[in-house]
Amino acid sequence: MRLALDEAEDAAEGGEVPVGAVIVREGEVVSRAGNSSVSSADATAHAELLAIQAASAVLGDQRLAGCTLYVTLEPCAMCAGAIVLSRLDRVVFGAWDEKAGMAGSVEDLLRNPRLNHSPEVQGGVLEAECGKILSEFFREKR
Repeated sequence: MRLALDEAEDAAEGGEVPVGAVIVREGEVVSRAGNSSVSSADATAHAELLAIQAASAVLGDQRLAGCTLYVTLEPCAMCAGAIVLSRLDRVVFGAWDEKAGMAGSVEDLLRNPRLNHSPEVQGGVLEAECGKILSEFFREKR
């Protein structure tokens, strides 16, 4: 999660919403990314999606079995859908997102029993630190 926080800090320095993501397999970092929606003018350029795309390219597979995603903010619906489709084994996130979170805050898409894949989910890891970077970013914007 500390590496994901580094990615979030880099995103903030670039004027992006500070969310960072890291994908790990067998103890090795496969990919890492921060949000880049502003700089790429692409609303879908969330850290999770970018990390999933990079991990798929590195591993040469659309399925990321055996991988864990660490992300500083609870995934939104778009990212949760990508997590399910990529078959990540595990998702670990920091701050809860009461407005858009799809791992238990608004809904729980990641653990929906009607879907064909449900990763293990753990929320609230380094929650205070992950939340602080977001609240400081938005405080400066206002």
